[in-house]
Amino acid sequence: MANDTIQFTKEELARYNRHIIIPEFGMEAQKKLKAAKVLVIGSGGLGSPVLLYLAAAGVGTLGIVDFDVVDDSNLQRQVLFGIDEIGKPKVEAAKRRLESLNPHIKINLYNTHINSGNALDIIRDYDVVADGTDNFPTRYLVNDASVLLGKPNVYASIFQFEGQVSVFNYTNAKGELGPNYRDLYPTPPPPGLVPSCAEGGVLGVLPGIVGSLQASEVIKVITGVGETLSGRFFIFDALNFETRTFKIKRNPTNPLNGENPTIKELIDYEQFCGMKAVEKSPMKEITVSELYDMQVNGEPFQLIDVREPHEYDIVNLAGELIPLATIAANADRISRDKKVIVQCKLGGRSAKAIQELEEKFGFTNLYNLKGGIMAYIDELEPEWTRY
Repeated sequence: MANDTIQFTKEELARYNRHIIIPEFGMEAQKKLKAAKVLVIGSGGLGSPVLLYLAAAGVGTLGIVDFDVVDDSNLQRQVLFGIDEIGKPKVEAAKRRLESLNPHIKINLYNTHINSGNALDIIRDYDVVADGTDNFPTRYLVNDASVLLGKPNVYASIFQFEGQVSVFNYTNAKGELGPNYRDLYPTPPPPGLVPSCAEGGVLGVLPGIVGSLQASEVIKVITGVGETLSGRFFIFDALNFETRTFKIKRNPTNPLNGENPTIKELIDYEQFCGMKAVEKSPMKEITVSELYDMQVNGEPFQLIDVREPHEYDIVNLAGELIPLATIAANADRISRDKKVIVQCKLGGRSAKAIQELEEKFGFTNLYNLKGGIMAYIDELEPEWTRY
């Protein structure tokens, strides 16, 4: 990835001085960083530190793939964002933050859901992929697209107190190709066996630790400095402060690039992972003024508040408190024969609750309160407490 035509301004030389003066790193490695193009898939818990440190390190072009918006529940760990960004597209908020950190780099945005139809076109133009996704369909998609395109894939994942890091599909200096995700996990686990971070939670500092390790591996892949985690799988347990590193190797039965590969193109990953692959109908919403009219007119409905108890104690609409993490376990408390309004602080968590209830239990009578309780206060009860 070296480029002899790469030049630095005086400002850049001053910025990267602490890299350049390292004997094992130096000017050549810094040039490789500036010439490199890295695609970061997901700008959340892992993507936040990865993007911050790669931008600060001087990676010349960063691509960011994310279709989500900033929610208040993100801020416990997604340090790219502040409260002023709530409700805004993550990719746009990330770009503003990264440009304020380093104006000498280029940032490409993909405000879209990466899928089998666009993955190859998006990944094709990049040298390295950093996978910070939190679901199996996208994880397998990114792995397969990286292998089909011959791109190294720096992988990381987090759950509760544990993080994992590895480097997949990496060709070393000897020309030897390392393993990929399907060498470790040829097929995904049964649906529902492994909960997501949204269901099981994650310690806020964990993605900072693991994402920084992921960024370090990206830099090593780009520069050739040091030994990458290719052929090794690193596990970090924050609860007991223990680490384990397992050796992994290529599996001749790998369906993607083993001795007799059966996968020649990207597949339907949602069906492959046992998830519904149907087009979802738009989520039904209700405005705060419509909710107020229902309250005044005595229209029958159930109001579910999916915030946390401490938030409910600050201010509430007298709804039934069922925190998001417990929504599935309490599905039997939710009515099916009248309108059910689901609300949170701003509308993000309530939307996730509705999606889970519809997918797992088939509810058809759920409405998301647009803007959450904050919109209700702003429009109808300005004297109430905001938080």
